[in-house]
Amino acid sequence: MPSVSLVVLKSLRRLRLLRGGGVLGEFPVALGGNWAADKSVEGDHATPEGDFYVCAKNPQSKYFLSLCLSYPNVEDAARGLGAGLIDLREHDLITAAITAGKIPPQHTRLGGEIYIHGGGSGRDWTRGCIALDDAAMQEVYVLAAIGTPVRILG
Repeated sequence: MPSVSLVVLKSLRRLRLLRGGGVLGEFPVALGGNWAADKSVEGDHATPEGDFYVCAKNPQSKYFLSLCLSYPNVEDAARGLGAGLIDLREHDLITAAITAGKIPPQHTRLGGEIYIHGGGSGRDWTRGCIALDDAAMQEVYVLAAIGTPVRILG
């Protein structure tokens, strides 16, 4: 079975599940309360934008099921280093994790623990995550493997 990819369209509040250029499914999402901004620091309630991958799967999530995203990515690390939010060691740890396809450090001033999870797609209620209705999350969770590409657009 060919692998899937995910595209989140923040302004449309939609997640598209893609395979081979075709859309397998499209689902409504809820985002962070500061959804229009690109995540930049811990606690900003913004949903990040850019290219990520699924770096962990949690079948026992507080919010039904969850897929951890590889935030912060290399671009976030460069921005954070330039802004003085992280030091060179943290930058290098993030870059090394992304290069290796692993989970980047989750507890820097850039924030972390960004997930696609269940719990409902009504109003924007997350702290920066992407929330789906549980039935949609079940479908996405089954098809998304570690390494699945995730693109989040504004």
